[in-house]
Amino acid sequence: MAPPTDPTTPKTDPPLAADEVTTLRAFLDYYRATVRRQAEGLTSEQLATPLAPATMTLGGMLKHLAVVEEGWLVETLAGEELGEPWASVDWEADRDWEWHTAAADEPAYLFELYDRAIALADERIERALTDGDGLDTLSVRHGRRSDEPFSLRWILVHLIEEYARHAGHADLIRESVDGATDL
Repeated sequence: MAPPTDPTTPKTDPPLAADEVTTLRAFLDYYRATVRRQAEGLTSEQLATPLAPATMTLGGMLKHLAVVEEGWLVETLAGEELGEPWASVDWEADRDWEWHTAAADEPAYLFELYDRAIALADERIERALTDGDGLDTLSVRHGRRSDEPFSLRWILVHLIEEYARHAGHADLIRESVDGATDL
């Protein structure tokens, strides 16, 4: 096993005392950086390596979190259509398309997709905070199981939960790939 590459993405601990918006955004950014760091410096083959018996990979995780970011903040919150590569996916045929197709993607493309999704998501967050009702801004689109909109607050907490779960997965996968821990 080659020695792990030092990650380049900075990871800043969330503040211990801050207002609600700052705290939520800091925790989201912390977990975004955690997942990104776990995937940095890996080859295409390493990004496509699962930790058995699971089939989850770090490359698939980057692609999954990219569509999660855009899905919640661009599509659900802002009511906009998703762009490519998501718009042309037949999600009915494969609900986990992003996980299944990531192995064919180059690392640079996966990081570009992930970074672009975060930038788009952050723009929608900022817009809701400045032009809407802040954390009480309601989503344009409703959930599949409810006719009620989501608040930006709920979406941010949900994203933090999603990232926290996947950050734990990323820790285990990365350690199994090249022995790196505490990234």
